[in-house]
Amino acid sequence: MELPKPELMTCRGKDFIWGTRTFIMGIINLTPDSFSGDGFTGNTKAALGKAIELEAMGADIIDIGAESTRPGHSVVSIDEELRRLLPALDAILPRVNVPVSIDTYKPEVAKRALDVGASMLNHVWGVLGDAEMLELAALRQIPIVLMHNQLTLSYVDPVNDVISSLKATTDRALKAGIESKNIIIDPGFGFGKTADHNIEIMRRLQEFKTLPYPLLIGTSRKSTIGLILNLPVNERLEGAISTVALSVANGADIVRVHDVQETLRASRVADAIVRNWRPDNWIE
Repeated sequence: MELPKPELMTCRGKDFIWGTRTFIMGIINLTPDSFSGDGFTGNTKAALGKAIELEAMGADIIDIGAESTRPGHSVVSIDEELRRLLPALDAILPRVNVPVSIDTYKPEVAKRALDVGASMLNHVWGVLGDAEMLELAALRQIPIVLMHNQLTLSYVDPVNDVISSLKATTDRALKAGIESKNIIIDPGFGFGKTADHNIEIMRRLQEFKTLPYPLLIGTSRKSTIGLILNLPVNERLEGAISTVALSVANGADIVRVHDVQETLRASRVADAIVRNWRPDNWIE
């Protein structure tokens, strides 16, 4: 049976033609407690430099977050999140051409970020179908990533349960007025899941393609990779690249990563094999 194909998405004037290649979402953390140790809290100049660097390396989207979402993270107020976020956006948006996504679950933060020029939302509690956030995405007609997350580690079948939950979430998004072409799904690797759940989801990733939306995967530097390799967060690059190649082979459309240059190189080789992608200067 031929699987449904997601629609073309356009964001900040850039077309995302799903299935042609893997798109790279580069991460910028504006937090003091990022699990990956790469936060730029209060350092707007460094955040701007990182954004310029990510675009130059080939990032298709830059995803900026000002509150850590790691297990055990400290919740910050709306005012504090905006204090971290807005100066960076004011500096970055005029200097990069790729879409800038905001990683937040707070509608007020999302609204303020969109007001100054952000063009995409990444909702780590998207599974809850937050009505205000969905209505905001519908009103602004922008793409939104809806990620699976839950407070418990209880599943009957982690893959089927996550697919069912994402199906319910995307149905709520459609009812809120979000166009199907603006919906991206994320199984939530590392969120509300054990390492074995994460591995099972990666093993059966192709099953998520039964949902007619582009699929985003975020495994970069995650603790499951560290557990497999028994390595600290700064030594997980090869493991993360392995998950990226496997994700591409199983239908991922976007990979969210810290290490853009290395990931892009690995994904292009995978794309050449899996999607018949070729560089513009290809000569046989």
